[in-house]
Amino acid sequence: MKAWVLHQVNDLRYETVNPPSPDDQEVLVQVKAAGICGSDIPRIYQTGTYFYPLIPGHEFSGVVAELGRGSDSHWLNRRVGIFPLIPCGSCVPCRQEQYEMCRRYSYLGSRRDGGFAEYAAVPVQNLIVLPESVSFQEAAMLEPMAVAVHAMRRARPAASDTVVICGLGTIGLLLFLFLREAGVKNILAAGNKDFQKQTVLRQGLPEDCYCDSRNQDVSGWLMERTAGNGADIFFECVGKNETYALAVQNTAPAGKVLLVGNPHSSMHLEKDIYWKILRNQLTVIGTWNSSFTRRPDDDWNYVLDRLARRRISPLDLITHRFSMENLSDGLEIMRDKTEDYVKIMGVL
Repeated sequence: MKAWVLHQVNDLRYETVNPPSPDDQEVLVQVKAAGICGSDIPRIYQTGTYFYPLIPGHEFSGVVAELGRGSDSHWLNRRVGIFPLIPCGSCVPCRQEQYEMCRRYSYLGSRRDGGFAEYAAVPVQNLIVLPESVSFQEAAMLEPMAVAVHAMRRARPAASDTVVICGLGTIGLLLFLFLREAGVKNILAAGNKDFQKQTVLRQGLPEDCYCDSRNQDVSGWLMERTAGNGADIFFECVGKNETYALAVQNTAPAGKVLLVGNPHSSMHLEKDIYWKILRNQLTVIGTWNSSFTRRPDDDWNYVLDRLARRRISPLDLITHRFSMENLSDGLEIMRDKTEDYVKIMGVL
């Protein structure tokens, strides 16, 4: 089969390799669509990964083409989405079905071969069946959508809450879509890119609810729109000291700060920020990955239900599509930021 193989940092090659053989309780998935995640860029070009050679890619969907030993025959030819985290099943979080916090997990696309290929071996326990109404490209966005939903559900917003989203990358934009679908009325957003502004406005955010941090004082803008009280819930989707401080400073007494953005560098807690957390009795919540228990109430089934009922339309956020052979063009756009983008998708 053809696959993108990472041999060392900044050494990614499109080459012919042997297709994987599914192990016990695994299946072979014929990949139909694979999204590029922002985390793929440093993994491929800067920091590297856990072993080499490795096929990257953890946001993908496809069709079950072959069964490993012990895999139920009903999976054959099924259209599936794929939860990329492979839990150990025995640590304390796993025993509590909090698989996203597994202490000894593996991961498709970073700790074992993933979806930037024609085929991928996937554990049966990581599959979710797709309704016919859900396309492969939508299903390749299940993972980032579930991450956004996980953050939202940890915050538990009320319809009347004033909610701020700071950072309008893929997760921030998806958060907006799911908050709106959940009935949250008062959503404010802060960003620093014209393209992201136009995207969120097209998705339904009123223009007077958007703050451009490049030429506006975000704190003053937020306080003006919350009568000096601050946000009930503040989603920090950037991962920088400045935006973390902004979140704490602009969250209402007894409010919630959701830390969503992966850190760009070391994070530091200044004394006045710490005081603000104490004196305003803020709840600071970390959020990571998403829940996948294969029950109707997990994050992935929450997303799939909204997709199947056309309550969410993530296809509008796919800005680029490349054949798998040309996927490196998309990777380079994200690495070099030569074009505006939200989600870049490889299709087969």
